[in-house]
Amino acid sequence: MKLRLICVGKLSEAFLREGADEYGNRLKRYLPFSCLELKEEKAGGKKADARAIRDLEGEKILAKIQPDAFVVVLDERGTGLTSEGLADLLGRHMVQGTSELVAVIGGAYGLSDKVRQRGDLLLSLSTMTFTHQMARLFFLEQLYRGFTILRNEPYHNR
Repeated sequence: MKLRLICVGKLSEAFLREGADEYGNRLKRYLPFSCLELKEEKAGGKKADARAIRDLEGEKILAKIQPDAFVVVLDERGTGLTSEGLADLLGRHMVQGTSELVAVIGGAYGLSDKVRQRGDLLLSLSTMTFTHQMARLFFLEQLYRGFTILRNEPYHNR
């Protein structure tokens, strides 16, 4: 199985880039992993049209997803999973022969309805709100944790 993360926007802080790179490299020990950063749409003036921005970014996201991919969309309205639950999800897809699992993190204005509809799973990281940049770091860490759980490695303390 291949794992791909599609994100809107670049990480603006060095500590976020370093953390994301660290966990991205750790993930590559377990399976092919890549992260695709899509350019954020500009607000165009003082008052942003959030819906138009979400729709434009959504079209770019959808164009990068293969029809047979299993798509996990990170969304605050999604279902929450424990770390063990995420590990179970990853393990099931590896055993079932899923060719590609794609995770999607939207930009500052969130995701379009079309992207949410394309998702096979809407996943919430927390009931709290995080920036999309922080969500990327947290999710990468959870993916890594999930693989250490599957391999019974000592990273996850349970």
